[in-house]
Amino acid sequence: MNPTQLRSLIAVAETGSVTAAAEAVGVTQSGMSQALAALEDSLGVKLLVRRRYGVELTAFGERALLHARAAVAHLDAIRREAAEAMGEESGAIRIAAFPSVFATVLPPLLRRFRSRHPGIEVVALETDDREVMAWLEAGTVDLGVVLNPPPDDDAVQIGQDAWVGVLPAGHPLARRRTLSLAALAAEPFVLATGGCHLHARTLAEAAGLSLPDIRVEVRDWASAIALVRDGVGVGIVPESTLPEKRRGLGVVMLDPPLVRRFGLKASPVRGPSRASSLLIDLARG
Repeated sequence: MNPTQLRSLIAVAETGSVTAAAEAVGVTQSGMSQALAALEDSLGVKLLVRRRYGVELTAFGERALLHARAAVAHLDAIRREAAEAMGEESGAIRIAAFPSVFATVLPPLLRRFRSRHPGIEVVALETDDREVMAWLEAGTVDLGVVLNPPPDDDAVQIGQDAWVGVLPAGHPLARRRTLSLAALAAEPFVLATGGCHLHARTLAEAAGLSLPDIRVEVRDWASAIALVRDGVGVGIVPESTLPEKRRGLGVVMLDPPLVRRFGLKASPVRGPSRASSLLIDLARG
């Protein structure tokens, strides 16, 4: 076994495709296939099952994946500590976050970090908020932006965002400055999830309410806002997703207010490297 084979197993497990895994690792597709075949030959056990739509890990492959991730994490740690011993600020950080964070609070932080530490590569991975936690717990990434971390968590808060109600400009309730969650939930509704488990439906459920008349459900915040502007229904979105031009749109604050908080958290498996610690310190400062 060698590191390339282990990284290949990890990449194909994460992407579900030999082609995509090869692109992620930076090798040819044939090179990826050869590495995986050589790993299976050295172990004498089947790790992958090829399907029409891609590849899947066997039961043993899933067990081997855990060890491969741990081994690669230790190898990366050796390289990082060697670089640190030489007094070099180098290395790479894999950071995961959900879509709206990449559109708001994360880019300015990463720009500041790159300007201060140009020798450190930052690989940003976009996924949904639950997958961020799964990747952190598996050690797939060094850092992740988590949603609403509990007060006793070690995540560093890097921003927050208020939830607001959006209505067609001609809606009778659009003239109000504030509205309750219950008042909005009772209206014909346009539901957007934004790639997160926390959205209008889950906010309503947490308050003991429901959304009885969902007219459309979409993933993208901008799509939901456009549908509201067209009179399809009302919605609840993060304030940061509002467009600059709000003609045809009414925006009201929630009463009582609701916010979502973003926390930068290190993987408990990998532990913060020197490079990761520098980014955490910048966020904290």
